[in-house]
Amino acid sequence: MGALSNLPIPFLVLSFLTILSALYVVTSKNPVHSVLALIFTFFTISAHYVLLNAQFLAIVNLMVYAGAIMVLFLFVLMLLNLNKESEPIKSNLWGVSAAIAAGLLLVVVTAAFQSSGIAVMKSHTEGIGLVKNLGRVLMTEYLVPFELSGILFISAMVGAVLLGKRSPQEDVEPQGDKL
Repeated sequence: MGALSNLPIPFLVLSFLTILSALYVVTSKNPVHSVLALIFTFFTISAHYVLLNAQFLAIVNLMVYAGAIMVLFLFVLMLLNLNKESEPIKSNLWGVSAAIAAGLLLVVVTAAFQSSGIAVMKSHTEGIGLVKNLGRVLMTEYLVPFELSGILFISAMVGAVLLGKRSPQEDVEPQGDKL
């Protein structure tokens, strides 16, 4: 417990909640509950980003993953209409092999963290991850790539609108022989 005593309590609580909800995502039988637990996992990961003073990553994580991708997941789940009768019967061999692989991964990650020490967490640079500093870098050093990506996104939106727009001939119903 020596290394854990140096960590702040909110980090430990968020880590516990993240691991618990991630395990529920994998072990849940109901796919809708699994997706909702995944959304909660994304929220706790965003809270980790806030603790690391990376507010921009936290907001982007919430908007992209918890917002857009999870809506797509729920839409696909509702569209597929999964039920117990259509689910194939699986052997327990997959569960045992997954548990062995997870245990080996835990051993490797633990060994990597113990060899690196806690010096990574103690190095703190002021202003890293703040939106103000990110905006300053985007508008000075990376202005041309930033503007080019904006032009690319605008052209993609215009192309999507033009592809999705109906032509005037499709709006008019065919005037065939009426009886």
